[in-house]
Amino acid sequence: MFSVATAASAAYIVAALLFILALAGLSKHETSKAGNSFGIAGMTVALVATIALAAHGGLSPVALSLLIGATVIGAAIGLWRAKVVEMTGMPELIALLHSFVGLAAVLVGWNGYLHVEACPCGSEARALDAQGLLGIHSAEVFIGVFIGAVTFTGSIVANLKLSGRMKSNPLMLPGKNFLNIGALVAFLALTVWFVQEPTLWLLILVTVLALALGWHLVASIGGGDMPVVVSMLNSYSGWAAAASGFLLSNDLLIITGALVGSSGAYLSYIMCKAMNRSFISVIAGGFGIEAGPAEDKDYGEHREITAEGVAELLAGADSVIITPGYGMAVAQAQYGVAELTRKLRDRGVKVRFGIHPVAGRLPGHMNVLLAEAKVPYDIVLEMDEINDDFGDTSVVLVIGANDTVNPAAAEDPSSPIAGMPVLTVWDADNVIVFKRSMASGYAGVQNPLFFRQNSAMLFGDAKDRVEDILHAL
Repeated sequence: MFSVATAASAAYIVAALLFILALAGLSKHETSKAGNSFGIAGMTVALVATIALAAHGGLSPVALSLLIGATVIGAAIGLWRAKVVEMTGMPELIALLHSFVGLAAVLVGWNGYLHVEACPCGSEARALDAQGLLGIHSAEVFIGVFIGAVTFTGSIVANLKLSGRMKSNPLMLPGKNFLNIGALVAFLALTVWFVQEPTLWLLILVTVLALALGWHLVASIGGGDMPVVVSMLNSYSGWAAAASGFLLSNDLLIITGALVGSSGAYLSYIMCKAMNRSFISVIAGGFGIEAGPAEDKDYGEHREITAEGVAELLAGADSVIITPGYGMAVAQAQYGVAELTRKLRDRGVKVRFGIHPVAGRLPGHMNVLLAEAKVPYDIVLEMDEINDDFGDTSVVLVIGANDTVNPAAAEDPSSPIAGMPVLTVWDADNVIVFKRSMASGYAGVQNPLFFRQNSAMLFGDAKDRVEDILHAL
């Protein structure tokens, strides 16, 4: 016999499968568009099934109208933000979206407490107590609120740092690691206490503690580790959603949260491995040490070059590797770079791109920009695939990258980024660095590459300089 509950359960299974297909599709450039479509379809199915289930559950017309209205308003805001956001603004937008998931988990947790623990004589509380599940529910409430609150404030700080409204330098409070560990120990103790005695003041206390921990956790992380932070918060938001699913007895939310949480955790692991760092070291502060100004260490004089000089080098080159960074995104130079690539390839020059795993402010940031500009996928290579080829390369164009091409990571054990795998661009015959000035990169570390004999600086807006090179060619 047909029932709305059965249909909703079937729809949830379909939505879960679509989300799995979305993750599989997004793992490759060629299938990313299909993966995105699977994700949209899965969320649409999930929303329709949830609204139908809520309506069938006896919601009043007013409550149902509020639910549908909130869905429509949220969809309109989402479509508007997706349409107007620049690629340079994607990292901070994603961080902001993570904060919404965290806030939702906090509200769901508080709602669970108010409906059960705060009403011990209510039918829900009595039913759980009779089954011996009241303590489990209390633990779900407490843990869900904690994870959600950490995600909420941590994501807000990430948004402020990525958007430049907050300095990327780390917050260096005395004994910051002990503060973080102390907060975790306090959370564990409070959880045990809350399960035994679920009182309102304990829930308020853990909410405040988690909000403060989330803020301090991300504020203490330096700019060089922000791509890892974004993927880490992605994982947190998934676990927050899963916690909400347990409280709401929603299987799809549990599955979706687990998918997001585990994939975000794995992505964080990949990012940390790419930077030769442990996840714990990132949480403990990352590359946050502020480098001294350039004059603290004499690297010699830098050499400048004109766009015409770069065009002359490119015209005589056999092979060219382009290593983009966040500066290319800021300047919106990817379209000019794509045109330059086409022109050089038409002349018989071998052109490839070298992408560092943490280039930009978001995992895959540069890949998306280049795909947007119609650069062929087969010439966009990861760091491990191209690093051995720089020695046989005529010209390397470093467009807006800094920390990811810094030789200090490989040659200076005292550098804050020592041990981080970087693109060894300095092995090429000629290195042209596109920059607005001689300022250090996002991690605050000076780059000795700028002063090497085979390096030359091309100052100015990357988009304008690329266009100048195209005209000269």
